[in-house]
Amino acid sequence: MPIPHRFDPLAASRTAEDPEFDLLLAGQVFFDITFTGLEQLPSPGTEVWSDGMGSGPGGIANQAIAASRLGLRTTLSAAFGDDAYGQSNWDVLQDQEQVDLSRSRVFGQWHSPVTVSLSVHRDRSMVTHGHPSPLRASELIGTPPSCRAAVVSVEEELEPWARAAAAGGTRLFGDVGWDPAGEWAPETLASLEHFHAFMPNGVEAMAYTRTDDPWAALYALADRVPVAVVTVGQQGAMAIDSLTGEEEWVPALPVSAYDPTGAGDCFGAAFVMADLAGFPLADRLSFANLCASLSVQHVGGSLAAPGWGDIADWWHRVGAGRDGVRKQWLRRYAFLADLVSDVPTEAVRRATATIARQSDAAPSSTRPEGFGAPASGR
Repeated sequence: MPIPHRFDPLAASRTAEDPEFDLLLAGQVFFDITFTGLEQLPSPGTEVWSDGMGSGPGGIANQAIAASRLGLRTTLSAAFGDDAYGQSNWDVLQDQEQVDLSRSRVFGQWHSPVTVSLSVHRDRSMVTHGHPSPLRASELIGTPPSCRAAVVSVEEELEPWARAAAAGGTRLFGDVGWDPAGEWAPETLASLEHFHAFMPNGVEAMAYTRTDDPWAALYALADRVPVAVVTVGQQGAMAIDSLTGEEEWVPALPVSAYDPTGAGDCFGAAFVMADLAGFPLADRLSFANLCASLSVQHVGGSLAAPGWGDIADWWHRVGAGRDGVRKQWLRRYAFLADLVSDVPTEAVRRATATIARQSDAAPSSTRPEGFGAPASGR
């Protein structure tokens, strides 16, 4: 299978002394099945039909694929089951998306986590089955490789691998997950002293800072981390960069959301890329908003992430428009002009979010030990 052209937005700044990777990620990979276009969730004992369906790697794979498509040299540490779900996820990540999996492992007799996502009226509900990873991230990673950046879950006690990465000069970009207990303990933010940036959504930011306004939450976070970012859905994103003195709010693009799965992960990957590229804060937020808005217009979380080919296509469509709204976006995204001029026509674009035919799968010689015939479900 030919490797698609990867446009490198950091090419001009790379040197022989650069780290081995641009981005290190660790977490759980799910096999996602997404149904879209539902008018309502099924009631007990009933069946509903959806307009669209897709499948592909989910969980931390959302961010890994988004980052790789944006040209970041991405390495992922995760556990994979030796079942058909795990085999599919591995093949897509390594062979199709060029994500490095040298710090990932296949575990026999371990069921890959599976999530079914139901998209209804720009929102989603999910059902997941899975088991804890056989090894913690620090056990899988060992000594972290040299990296420009890593996305890490913000917790009261930072995992050893993340501490080691930060000590080695890796910029840590933090995110947090939903707290099902509803405690939102402020102590969770104690580890922010190790981070370069923190990127929660508005609900998370307000809950952890005990504020009732996203701006108030942003200012509270800006006292604790150099770059504080708060996303506020259709209202866009706001941020403070204490290193440069910049403070910005950038509205979201007006798009029809088809499937919101993975939009937050796409925003995070794009912000990391823009930060590493040295974009001004307003351009970092604008670029992340654009990538997230492009992702929600297609089905399937990870495989809906745009590549540079999609970004160039969008820029040219906007440039061809004549209405005032398009001209406003041309002004807002003028920083893309030089970048997009270097994007070749064969640059990466979205993949089809569905299971490949067996004949299209990578040959067995490229699979890790433990990947042969699909294992039976457990």
